[in-house]
Amino acid sequence: MPSPSASSYAPPASARLVAPDVVAPPDVRAQELERVAARAPLGALGLASSGRGARQDDWQGTLLYRPVVTSSTSFEAMGHAIIIAGTEPVDAESTCEFAGARWRCGERALLAFRYWLRGRALRCQVPPVAERRPVAAPCRLGKQDVGAWLVSNGWALARQGGGYEQAELVAREARMGIFGRPE
Repeated sequence: MPSPSASSYAPPASARLVAPDVVAPPDVRAQELERVAARAPLGALGLASSGRGARQDDWQGTLLYRPVVTSSTSFEAMGHAIIIAGTEPVDAESTCEFAGARWRCGERALLAFRYWLRGRALRCQVPPVAERRPVAAPCRLGKQDVGAWLVSNGWALARQGGGYEQAELVAREARMGIFGRPE
């Protein structure tokens, strides 16, 4: 469909044309266009790195896209069913009490994990050929340890010997998550 020229276009009464010959795109035919090579970069800042600067603390794992939270400590993504290693889930039907008021802390724990992930990709250490049953694995979201985040914010419990016991104590003392007031 050809674009209307500036002379055939009638603006609404409340608007006015501002330089229609300057703002409108020029009428160019396809055979007049020519592809030219890209210019050389102005500097090395925007160039991709070689990847040789790997640090000792770099964390390897499988990137799992579009996680779907199934409990306060588990999710499914790309055919994997993952339970965050070192954590115990809060049952979704659990209720907690704070200052005499009961609230549905289990449901809130599941939602907190879901909102925190927001569909972002997690990097987890899963076996190369994961079976269709749940696997306990440590995971990270960026540089954040997922298990440490869940336990230290009070949305999961630390599994005995899982490494998050101190984080659970801090969450209990600070009355965070399931140990605190309803939100």
